[in-house]
Amino acid sequence: QVQLVESGGGLVQAGGSLRLSCTAIGTTVSFTATGWYRQASGKQRELVASISINGVTNYAEPVKGRFTISRDIAKNTVYLQMNSLKPEDTAVYYCNLRRGDYWGKGTLVTVSS
Repeated sequence: QVQLVESGGGLVQAGGSLRLSCTAIGTTVSFTATGWYRQASGKQRELVASISINGVTNYAEPVKGRFTISRDIAKNTVYLQMNSLKPEDTAVYYCNLRRGDYWGKGTLVTVSS
């Protein structure tokens, strides 16, 4: 059974940083593209960042230059480093493995102004 365990969310002031982690159990992150999504209250879920099997990364325009997606294959974990956080980054953040379309339960990020 595949599980994705997310952590690292919390409350931070604007301009601060957080690092989200997504650890895969029952599968291997190196065998699939992985994405971080977010869903703010009353809005649709949106893709924030992704990393391909070959390590190519892509970012949504609002987070370019502030967020960095990476992975540690030895730890079977994908990260999202978030810097210069803004109140509009407030959302529940979800990890997704494209192969099999597995989702984590989400971790809440709240950025205060």
